Amino acid sequence: MKEPRVYADFHNADAEGRLRLNCVGTTKDLARNHVVLRPGAILTLYSDDADEEGCSDDLEVSGVVEYSEAEQCWVARVDWNAIRHASELHPDGHNLHRPQVPVAQR
Repeated sequence: MKEPRVYADFHNADAEGRLRLNCVGTTKDLARNHVVLRPGAILTLYSDDADEEGCSDDLEVSGVVEYSEAEQCWVARVDWNAIRHASELHPDGHNLHRPQVPVAQR
């Protein structure tokens, strides 16, 4: 089964470098994909970015879900060195789930 693709703010990391799964875009994607967070679940996390022409080319990375007792929220442990642009991972149709709109028009 394919991992759910869920938005995450890559600038919203805790002190351990885990991405917090508490922003509006994240909760919307979790609800839309009917995902119930649980420890050990694997998600494909994406964040907005653009290519050289200014067209959408999201960043993506896999993350393992954990619960942060210290912050009382769900987080995902990611390998920061494994982050790639969607166009690298899906060269025949990157950002299949999002319209190809220049970033300046968002």
